[in-house]
Amino acid sequence: MIAVTAALTVKDGMEAGFVEAAQALAAAVRANEPGCRLYTFTKSRSTPGLFVVLELYDDEAAITAHRNSAHFKALSPALGACLAAPPSVTPYDVVV
Repeated sequence: MIAVTAALTVKDGMEAGFVEAAQALAAAVRANEPGCRLYTFTKSRSTPGLFVVLELYDDEAAITAHRNSAHFKALSPALGACLAAPPSVTPYDVVV
């Protein structure tokens, strides 16, 4: 399995629009990506505007399917418009 985190810094005043797009994307991922075991957005308790997406995939093929999915391509612009900086994406190998 492969875990991925994506740290996203949202512009001031854009959180509501970001959360709306995030909810739509998370619902589409959960409904349409059997190789994705976890896809959830979290919000920092200590850093304003910081969200982290927690993702867990069966394998590289599932990650590729996610990135190439119609819902990801359709909703990414709405999320991106809310960001103050490019996302910081980090992959991890699951060991336990």
